Amino acid sequence: MTDRLVLVINCGSSSLKFALRREGTGQPVISGLAERLGSPEANLQWQTGAHKDQLSLPSGNHADALSALLPLISAEASSPLAAVGHRVVHGGEHFTQAQRIDAQVIEAIKASAPLAPLHNPANLIGIEAAMQVFSATPHVAIFDTAFHQSMPAHAYRYALPDNLYTEHGIRRYGFHGTSHQYVTRQASLLTGRRADQGAWLSAHLGNGCSSCAVLDGRSLDTSMGLTPLEGLVMGTRSGDVDPNLHAHLQRTLGWDLARIEQLLNRESGLLGLSGLSNDMRQLEQARAQGHAGAQLAIDVFCYRLARSMLGLAAALPRLDGVIFTGGIGENSALIRAQTLEHMALLGLRLDNQANSNLKRGEATQIQQHGSPAILVIPTDEERQIADESLALLDH
Repeated sequence: MTDRLVLVINCGSSSLKFALRREGTGQPVISGLAERLGSPEANLQWQTGAHKDQLSLPSGNHADALSALLPLISAEASSPLAAVGHRVVHGGEHFTQAQRIDAQVIEAIKASAPLAPLHNPANLIGIEAAMQVFSATPHVAIFDTAFHQSMPAHAYRYALPDNLYTEHGIRRYGFHGTSHQYVTRQASLLTGRRADQGAWLSAHLGNGCSSCAVLDGRSLDTSMGLTPLEGLVMGTRSGDVDPNLHAHLQRTLGWDLARIEQLLNRESGLLGLSGLSNDMRQLEQARAQGHAGAQLAIDVFCYRLARSMLGLAAALPRLDGVIFTGGIGENSALIRAQTLEHMALLGLRLDNQANSNLKRGEATQIQQHGSPAILVIPTDEERQIADESLALLDH
C-alpha cells in the first residue's frame, strides 16, 4: 500500500510537536506545535502549505491538544491514519529498533526513565494521550538510542566496576540516533551509493549537539553517553568536563548536586562561555562586532567538535565524508569552515565559495575536488520516524 499517512508526535513536558507525513513525500501535509501546555497561555500553532494558523487552549493539557488536532488532521487526511509514530528519547538496552507500543513497551519506557528523567516521562504523556485520542490506530515508538545499539562494547562501556553496568545499566547509549541515521542514509544516496553504504562522520548541531561514526548504516561510536550531557559543547550544556568537577565544586563552593546539574545543563556551553547567548546566530553577529566572549565560545565549539570527530574516525576503516546537520550545521558557514580547519589531517578540503553560497534547506556537497565528501544535509527526524513506523507495520 502506498500514500499512507503517519502522524508523528514528539512530546515534551509542556509541549507537543507534530507532523502528518504522507509516505514517500518530503514535506509534511500539516505540522505544528502545541506549547505552554498546562498554563493559561497554552496554544496550538500549525502550518498547512504556506497557510499558518493558531488556536488558544487555555490551561489545556496534552490530550486537549491532541483532541484539537483531530479535526485538523481529518480535514487534511485523504485516508485514515496508518500509524502514530512517537519519538522516545531513551530505550536503554531494551530496544534496538522501532516497537509497536503495547503495555510491555510502556513498562520498558518507564523502566528507562531514570536514565532520561526530563524526557521519557514527557514522551509517555504524549503516548498515553495519543492512544486515547487515536485508539483504533497502531502506535509505534522510535527511540533516539536504538540506532546506537550497534556500538561495540569497547565503544559503549565506561571504565567502571562491572556491576555498575550489569546491574544498573551504566554505559554509553548515545542520542540523536534518528537524525544521524537519516542524514547518513541521505549522504550515501547523494554520493551515488546504496542507502546502507558509506563511512561517515556526522555532526548534528543544534541547541543539543552530537557527533557519530557510521559505517554501512550502523553506528559504531557517538559523542553522547549515559545522558545527553556528555560530548560536545552545546547551547547551554557543557559537554565533557573533568569527572571530578562535581567534587571540586562541592568542596570549594559548597554546591549540592542539584546546583551542579543546573550549572552543567542550563548555564554552560555557548551561553556560559560567551556570557551572552546560547543562540549561534546571535554569537556570530556579536563576534563580527568584536565581542570577545562570543569569539571564545565559537572557537571552543569548533575545536571541540573537530576533536570529537577526529577521535571518532578511529572507529572507521576509511572516511567517505563528513556531514553537517541540525540548525547550526545546516545554516552556519562559519562553523563549518572553522571546524574543518582543525580537520586537515583527514584530507578534508572545503570549497569556500560553495560553503558561503549554500542556500537554506539545500542538501549538497561543498568539498574541493579530490577531498572526501563534505555534505550539508537538512535533517528530517519526522520523516525518519514515519518511515520506520511504516516499515515496522510492513514487517
